[in-house]
Amino acid sequence: MDNRQDIDHILKNWPFDPTSINVRSVRIGERSVIQLRLDMGLLQMEILGRPDGKRPHGETTYFDYLRKQRDQKPGRFQLTEEQCAEVDREFVQFYHRRVCWLHMREFDRAVRDAEHTLGLMDFCKAYSPDEEWTISHEQYRPFVLYHRTQARALAILESDVENSGELAIEEVAKGLEEIRQLFIEYEAEDKFDEDELVIQLREFQQSLRSRYKIDKTLSEQLSEAIAEENFELAAKLRDQISSRLHRR
Repeated sequence: MDNRQDIDHILKNWPFDPTSINVRSVRIGERSVIQLRLDMGLLQMEILGRPDGKRPHGETTYFDYLRKQRDQKPGRFQLTEEQCAEVDREFVQFYHRRVCWLHMREFDRAVRDAEHTLGLMDFCKAYSPDEEWTISHEQYRPFVLYHRTQARALAILESDVENSGELAIEEVAKGLEEIRQLFIEYEAEDKFDEDELVIQLREFQQSLRSRYKIDKTLSEQLSEAIAEENFELAAKLRDQISSRLHRR
């Protein structure tokens, strides 16, 4: 047996901790990769393109390939059974890398991978050959939205942008509304408030309010002023929001 295929020394020198996400960045030659330690082995992922480093049919991701196939068959495209299996592979790969990015505090990269997954979910929903297969993916959309919201807010907090605390709170509010709309779409709005991901995002939002001593953001004050028909205050708040956007 070729000893170069033996990874015993890696596993022995990197014990698996079941209470944490075991991830690290490793330099291999001229490139860096992510390694995720599992109970009985490890996953190694590229940091760019597809996590497995492959280029499906010459494209950066399988999603890119599918979009080209769709464009060649306008109005007639539908995913085949084989394509569905490849889509499932890509979903899993991007899930593993997204979790790693979050743990490594690489929040912009976590957002990028979450958006890839959400785009692929949209594509599957539009061109799925089977409703049951669609639902098998849609059930995870709130979880991906949760990750993207969390990553976006934390990326803002780690940036040098002015009013980062307030902007992070507003980002969480946007994420919560996206999840709410999803619950409405699937006629489950009555379950929204008790959803664990929603509870966690609200707790995160509240912790930001406490940390940055923010009762209501400018956007929240604006919504309240409009609801109360206080249009003079609403105009002033719009000006403040516009001024802030121009400074960013």
